[in-house]
Amino acid sequence: MPTTLYHRARVRAPDHAGATALVVGSDGALAWLGDEAEARAHRDAVDAVVDLEGGLVLPAFVDAHVHLSHTGMGLRGVHLTGTASVAAALRAIEDAVRRVRGRPVFALNWQEQSWAEGRAMTAAELDRASHGGVVYASRVDGHSAVVSSALAMLSGADRLPGWRGDGFVVRDAKNAARAAFDAARSAAQRREDVEAALRVAAARGVALLHECGGPLLTSAADFADVLDLGRRPDLPGTVGYWAEAVTEPEQARALLALHGAAGLGGDLNIDGSIGSHTALLRRGYADDPGCTGTAYRSAAEVRDHVAACALAGVQSGFHVIGDAGMDTVLEGCEAAAALVGLDVVRASRPRLEHAEMVDATGVRRMARLGMVASVQPAFDAWWGGPDGMYAARLGADRVPGTNPFAALRTAGVHLALGSDSPVTPVDPWAAVRAAVLHHDVPQRLAVADAVDAHTAGGWAAARADGGGVLRVGAPATLAAWDVPDAGPDGLPLLEAGAPLPSCRLTLRDGVPLHGTPSAERG
Repeated sequence: MPTTLYHRARVRAPDHAGATALVVGSDGALAWLGDEAEARAHRDAVDAVVDLEGGLVLPAFVDAHVHLSHTGMGLRGVHLTGTASVAAALRAIEDAVRRVRGRPVFALNWQEQSWAEGRAMTAAELDRASHGGVVYASRVDGHSAVVSSALAMLSGADRLPGWRGDGFVVRDAKNAARAAFDAARSAAQRREDVEAALRVAAARGVALLHECGGPLLTSAADFADVLDLGRRPDLPGTVGYWAEAVTEPEQARALLALHGAAGLGGDLNIDGSIGSHTALLRRGYADDPGCTGTAYRSAAEVRDHVAACALAGVQSGFHVIGDAGMDTVLEGCEAAAALVGLDVVRASRPRLEHAEMVDATGVRRMARLGMVASVQPAFDAWWGGPDGMYAARLGADRVPGTNPFAALRTAGVHLALGSDSPVTPVDPWAAVRAAVLHHDVPQRLAVADAVDAHTAGGWAAARADGGGVLRVGAPATLAAWDVPDAGPDGLPLLEAGAPLPSCRLTLRDGVPLHGTPSAERG
């Protein structure tokens, strides 16, 4: 690897305040950090010199929760975000069917609240739009979908729990339909989808992503592809979480080895989502009082999984959103701590994905257990506030306090930011802005704290403490940004509606993943 001096930048490095330049060594590590005057001494000792023209240099972002195969599939699918009606969505699907000449169609990110009809599509409507073809139309949260009759019959979804008779699917029916739809792709197409998603992430300054897979989410081959492509030096890295529960330490070790996973968690569901009425609540939904959501696991099952993983030295974790779901997972984790020891559980650093409805007592319990909160600020930006989808589902009185980012950080809970792509896009500055402009003002983060949670926080969430910081000797995994409007600390001023920083360069271990800056000499 050529040694390179990058200069005329604003480098955010804790040990070198005011740094404007850095050298990447032949081993891909940061060999030097300093100011412009000092940089002159390095010009003749390196292979190339690159002018960053005042760009802001930060550690590369980490997206702590993604589904890369489905993200890539969505890039070539039909995005229904922004459609105003069922009719408009169906026209978009029909247009896609014509383009792909009858092949299966993945339509994603619809939500009935945005549609004039105020309802989901039906299988009969999908059948007409697709001329009897195979269509999987995923609701924006991914916890429910509408499927065409052909897909329902092919997958057996119409004979499983969660089938509602009109093509709308949740739980087992949804999982079966999605698995059958995914299986229609060739292995080559699946790898192309994963690579396409990784390249989009690189272009947005992301150099590491946490994949959430598992037997009800993706195939083992899909998960293996994500990890394999993440080992390519020209793509962002990947860390994988496999969502399968265990009861014995030996099981945990065997599953980890089998799949090459970093932990047994991710979307190991305690409950579902607020939008699909499957998040587990203490009291009924405001728009469906008889419904309190879906419980996928008991506190005893949580206890057994966390205890087995902790004894094996394996990181455990769960998907949890509702307040009653939080009660379940925290009760189970505390029971595991009583069984195997609090220090053993803390050392395993259990992860909670989403953790949207955790109250002040729950935050303190999470901190005591040494837990990670892997959160998605875009959820609040898209659905929070007094007039958002959460208010419609939960009632306005239950929205304040959801996604309590500041409370989690202040309490000492490990905080990591992500997207849950394809639910929301891999877009780290949008996530940082959403955390900074949280609807609930007391839960807002400072820009620097949000950036830290989206960089070093992502490494810590995977138990790789010390990553995501620019220091001499550390890997040169960084991104350079053109910032439209910066504050006194050099970080962007993230006003609502203002343009976000654009990525000019992303490096992973010194290797450019995105951007081709012109060298002054090479």
